[in-house]
Amino acid sequence: MSQAWTRKEGKNPSGGLNAKGRASYTKGTLKPPVSAKQAKSSPKAAARRKSFCARMSGMKSKLTSAKTANDPNSRISKSLRKWDC
Repeated sequence: MSQAWTRKEGKNPSGGLNAKGRASYTKGTLKPPVSAKQAKSSPKAAARRKSFCARMSGMKSKLTSAKTANDPNSRISKSLRKWDC
């Protein structure tokens, strides 16, 4: 069977991966998303959030179809909301 992060059981319904999905990712360790509130308390977390938002916002506009970019329930839109981008 494939890893949990590639299946529905490893994905968070509100965007991104859940703890089980992050744990099943074998190529490295994945950290949970950083919200704007959490970023205020840590400069390191704020830099990580800024970097993620810059990369993913560009992907949403350039690498997805118009339908996916405008769909509020797409995985990329949910992920950007989770990170408060």
